[in-house]
Amino acid sequence: MHDHNENEAFVRLVAAIEPWVEDIVIIGGWAHRLYRLHPEAQALDYAPLLTLDTDVAIPTRLSVKGQDLRERLIAGGFTEQRFGEDKPPATHYQLLDEESGFFAEFLTPLTGSEHGRSGKRKATKRIAGVVSQQLRYLEVLLHAPWTVDLDYSNGFPLEQKKKIRIANPVSFLAHKMLIYGKRGRAKSAKDILYIHDTLETFGAQLEELNAEWNQNIKQRIHPKGVRKIERAVADVFGEVNDAIREAARIDVARDLSAEVVCERCRFGLGQILEGR
Repeated sequence: MHDHNENEAFVRLVAAIEPWVEDIVIIGGWAHRLYRLHPEAQALDYAPLLTLDTDVAIPTRLSVKGQDLRERLIAGGFTEQRFGEDKPPATHYQLLDEESGFFAEFLTPLTGSEHGRSGKRKATKRIAGVVSQQLRYLEVLLHAPWTVDLDYSNGFPLEQKKKIRIANPVSFLAHKMLIYGKRGRAKSAKDILYIHDTLETFGAQLEELNAEWNQNIKQRIHPKGVRKIERAVADVFGEVNDAIREAARIDVARDLSAEVVCERCRFGLGQILEGR
């Protein structure tokens, strides 16, 4: 299921973040890949979408635990790559000796207004030593996370089983809908395929996911956010559009039709987001 080198790189990241493993949640493409390891997941006959970066969600306050996350990453062979004009500059933490280009990005919820008192955009923030990007709606991905176990049996070179937290699939889907309008065309298409494949992974568990939504996620999202999610589902999957056509073409080997992608997403999201 996974490329061994990438799994090895991921294990090195897990080792660096270990002291905070109860606070940190793996989100994005790596969460999507790790869904396949969850006991509730269905076996699928195609590989998960590939991603070079690991998105790591961290709360706005991370307990210090007498350690510095940045120092642990550097000691674990990661190097900092800085971008842009923000202070502190946005940073990727890249593995030095990796040919795969594996890197980690840290992301944290943006609270309050987008600009500080000085009028500067609140883009980045230093937390436990690492530079984290502040993003609107990111808190949704920290709600009620699920866990998966990693070890040799599922392709991760670890002597002992490691439990890591991954975004709740319902949070993952809700977040994709919340940010949908803010993404460029290519990212929107990829997000649609992520939604489709997540729904396929847990296709037999739609009732359980609906319970997750109603019991663990919905009441932690502002009612305006809930309405935004519901509207986005209707807008994006109301009928086949260019983004859905593009999503269907991303993995040519699967021969997906845009109509099937649209119908599955509309149906699956409708089932999960139904009120109780």
